[in-house]
This record gives sequence, structure tokens and C-alpha cells, in this order.
Amino acid sequence: MTEGETQKLLPRLIQEGKFALFKEEIENVADLGRNVRQKHFGRSGDTLLHYAARHGHLKILGYLVETLAMDIELFNNDYKRPLHEAASMGHRDCLLYLLDRGAAVDCLKKADWTPLMMACTRRNLQVIQDLLQHGANPLLKNKDGWNCFHVASREGDPLVIQYLLDVSPNIWNTESKIKRTPLHTAAMHGCLEVVKVLLERCSYEPDSRDKCGVTPFMDAIQSGNLDIAQLLLDKHMEGHAGTLKTLLSLGANLNSKDGKNRTALHMACAGQHAACTQVLLQAGLKDSPDSTGTHAQQLAKKSDLLQLFTDISISA
Repeated sequence: MTEGETQKLLPRLIQEGKFALFKEEIENVADLGRNVRQKHFGRSGDTLLHYAARHGHLKILGYLVETLAMDIELFNNDYKRPLHEAASMGHRDCLLYLLDRGAAVDCLKKADWTPLMMACTRRNLQVIQDLLQHGANPLLKNKDGWNCFHVASREGDPLVIQYLLDVSPNIWNTESKIKRTPLHTAAMHGCLEVVKVLLERCSYEPDSRDKCGVTPFMDAIQSGNLDIAQLLLDKHMEGHAGTLKTLLSLGANLNSKDGKNRTALHMACAGQHAACTQVLLQAGLKDSPDSTGTHAQQLAKKSDLLQLFTDISISA
């Protein structure tokens, strides 16, 4: 077998978990330092450690580290370490092995993502717990200003959210570089149970705005998440008065506009969300022009949406 064929074979044997065959092939490699210990494979530049950690083969991972003396901090073209791979794929045994061997728990890959952030993308509570118990910093931010709580809020596991709040009670008080909160993120991605936890345990302002003037309520409406929009409306009303007099506060909230002078009604119509549009119109939101002179009704294309405006006009 040629050297080139051997180089293709080694990653494949690791992916398939064929430890015995892998060891046999290693014995045929002439220069371990150049062809194994420091070798980067494919476009991503992964090392054999990356393959072992990504596919969860602990025995092979241990062999590479202990017998072949590979450096556990080797990184690929995206600056991913093997720990990132184990955390991302939820391979707890590989993750704990690397941490016990001294892997840097807060190592950064491209765009400043930590292994903890990667673990939060998979909603794996045990792996998240392992990383935090080994000293991971939950408050670190990536290049976009997201910490792990932002990531977890997008993924939608309320147990992960509850745990992160337990270990770091102020972790919710964060904004991205464009001033988006975890509540914005959860509302946009339809994570109802997470929104419930955030409203119960965190002190978000009902009308917090990002740099474009968008509130979590607007995000929910634009994404068609009517249940979340209603929940945010209820929370807004409760926080402003707590009586039927809150109809005035409701009007103020509904008429919030973004940087382009668009209301939630514009966003609901642009997304062709009939149910959301109906709630807004019945709540008293009046159609108005945005900065280009466009009314929300002009964005409505579906017949059921257009009928809502007709019905409102007739009842008026």
C-alpha cells in the first residue's frame, strides 16, 4: 500500500472504530512524527485526534495520546481542538478523558467559540455540567457577542437554561454586539418553554430593543410564534398595570416601531401570518406607513390576510 493510500485509510479506520486494523496500519508507517503525530488530513485539516474525538472512539483516542504521544491541543484549520469535537458531538467519555489529561477547557475555535458553547448546541446537559465542573467560564462571548446562554436559548432545552441560571444567576444579563438578548433569540426560534423560564427567572424589559429597534415580541410575530407573542404580551400587560386599564399600555406596546418605522403588523403581514395579524388587529393596532410609505396591508398577499383588513374596516 502506498503512503498516499495509507494516509486515506487511517482516518477511515478511526471513523469506523476499527482499532485493531488501525494499530496494524500504524506499524507500517515509516515516519510517525510527520505522517501521524503532526499530520492534518483533508480540507478541514483535522488530525487523527479530531477524528477519534468526533466519532467517540475512546480507546483509539487513548492510544493516540498515550502510545503515539499526540498533543491533545492540536487544532485544525478552524482552530478546533479535539475537546471541541467531543463537546459538540456529546461524547462524554472522550470529553472527560481529554479534560483529565489537561485539555484547556476554554480553548477557542474560529469565531471564538468555546467547547461549552459547542455543547450547548447539542442540548447535552451532562456534557455541559462536566465542562462547568472542570472550570469552564459560562460568561465568555464569541465574536458576535453571544455567550453560551444565548446558544442554549436558541436550542430550546429548558433544563439546560435552568441549570445555567443555577450555576451563574446573572448569565441572562447579556447582549450580543447588536444588542440582542437571549429573550430575543428564544422568541425568534419558537422556544416557548425557554421563554417561560426567562420571563419567570430573569428581569428582562418587555420592550428591550436590539440595534434595529426590534423587540422580542416583534421577533415572535415575525417568526409566526403566536403562543410566544401572546405570552410576551401578557407579561407586558402584567408588568405595566395588572388591571384592564393596561389596554393603554397594550396600545403603546403594539405600536412599537423599528428603525424603518415598521410595526409588528408590518412583520406579521410580510411573513403572511394570518393568525398573528388577526391578534394584532383585534387588539387595536392601526395600520400605518413605514419609512418608505408602505402600509402593512400592502404586504399581505394571501386572501385570508386581506379579508382580515376588510373585516376590520367593515366593523369600524
